[in-house]
Amino acid sequence: MSEMNTSTSFNPRPGKGELTVLFGGVSQTHPLHAVGPQVLDYYLVHYVLSGRGTFRTLGKDYQLKAGDSFFIYPGELVSYTSDEQEPWRYRWIGFKGSSAEELLSLSGITRGQPVATAAAERRIAALYHRVMRTLQSGTPSADMQAGGYLRLILGEYMQNQTEASIPKEEGSVIQQQVEQAIRWLTLQYYQEISIEQMAQTLGYHRTHLSKMFKQHTGMSPMSFLLKIRMERAKLLLHEKLTIEQVASSVGFSDPLYFSKQFKKWYGRSPSEYRQDLSNPYDCSQ
Repeated sequence: MSEMNTSTSFNPRPGKGELTVLFGGVSQTHPLHAVGPQVLDYYLVHYVLSGRGTFRTLGKDYQLKAGDSFFIYPGELVSYTSDEQEPWRYRWIGFKGSSAEELLSLSGITRGQPVATAAAERRIAALYHRVMRTLQSGTPSADMQAGGYLRLILGEYMQNQTEASIPKEEGSVIQQQVEQAIRWLTLQYYQEISIEQMAQTLGYHRTHLSKMFKQHTGMSPMSFLLKIRMERAKLLLHEKLTIEQVASSVGFSDPLYFSKQFKKWYGRSPSEYRQDLSNPYDCSQ
């Protein structure tokens, strides 16, 4: 039988931190190709690109297919065999680190549950490939970059595990939508924005988003946006900025319109508010 089609890349400068990639590779196995039983002194994950196979650990067999991943823990006796009819092709990453087991656990992977699936198959396959390419580069940054890609890989498993285990109740979904809108407004308040634009960016219907937002905050999105702008403007008036600069900094292209809105909100114009700052007996600020 011809040699198995395998390619492996090693980390030229492996670190000693929380998570370090030791090597990465890819193999197209032969039918019934078997590894083990064996015990390793590092972590090893395989991501199945195609085909099928069986992974055995802690006395339990797992039948795996394309899109599945299996994790080998240090000190565990394991073996794995490719299918006779559809031998698997997989990528693998060997790694170590003081926080490796903790990070795996956060991703829903444990010694008792060493098999995982990621929803975004194309993305996770690309990440495994990038680990190998990064190690092949041999650059001084290869260790850090490979470790970063491995964290992204674990994040993909974590996301899929979280989505599968947490029931999406209607109330929690709506609350999440409102929180997304609040974060968006809080970050974008200095720009000229509209509810239509926000709804489109977040992927929600304008009417639905406005209704849910008011139910949860007691304010319309535009009123909430104005509140953010006015509170920020009040702080900026303490700085050495002109009224025009303050207006522009909080999303108003027209300083006169900004002044009218500020006075309507606080009962004083920006200039009057700034004058009152020098009065230590003014308790209305």
